[in-house]
Amino acid sequence: MGALHEGHLSLVRAAKDAGLPVVVSIFVNPMQFGPNEDYSRYPRNLDHDVALLHQAGADFVFAPTVQDIYPRTGSKIMVPEVAERFEGSRRPGHFDGVATIVCKLFQITRPQMAIFGLKDLQQCAVIQRMVEDLNIRVELSFQPTLREPDGLAMSSRNVYLSPDQRRTAPALFHELSRTKNLIESGKNVENTLADARASLVSQGFELDYYDLIDRRTFSESRELSPHSAVITAVKLGTTRLIDNILIF
Repeated sequence: MGALHEGHLSLVRAAKDAGLPVVVSIFVNPMQFGPNEDYSRYPRNLDHDVALLHQAGADFVFAPTVQDIYPRTGSKIMVPEVAERFEGSRRPGHFDGVATIVCKLFQITRPQMAIFGLKDLQQCAVIQRMVEDLNIRVELSFQPTLREPDGLAMSSRNVYLSPDQRRTAPALFHELSRTKNLIESGKNVENTLADARASLVSQGFELDYYDLIDRRTFSESRELSPHSAVITAVKLGTTRLIDNILIF
């Protein structure tokens, strides 16, 4: 959605490594914002983004207008189950907007491969399910989350953080890392999650969720598997941050 940072550019470089022409879409999608969310103030700087993409080796930038993408009230994609929990229940309609715009972009650009970052872990699961259910002929590649040196996941919304909040924000990933280490060492999952939640609240985070899930279905799980992950969403001041860490 623009306001590009090194996390986005790492996806461009991963695409270049595949040896194919690289198309980068930039579109702040109104359909995935709720009525009280930050669509109107979401950071936009297309000229700067295009310059960064040129430096990163992108071959094409596709930056349509809202009228180009939504000339009328049209059809939408709804992905069951995996889109209904966590972000899906907190932000009704959000994943309908995500699935619809990604499907439209796939139809417009017809990529052989599409690359996404794992920071938006549930979005990746929704897109995976949509591609499977609709028999869309595209190879999906999910790349690791890029982080600042202090551990904070790179995000366009980090610019909303005040200096004090920016100093506090890395504690979120530090807590995720501690949870991962404890769970993998055999500590009780419920107690570990409860301790992590309490620790974040004590540090000034407003907790939305912090849970162990199966990332194929995005349902809560207490059985560890290669598909386990801990996911979280918090508010720091008025800024909502999401993050996750894979287990094993």
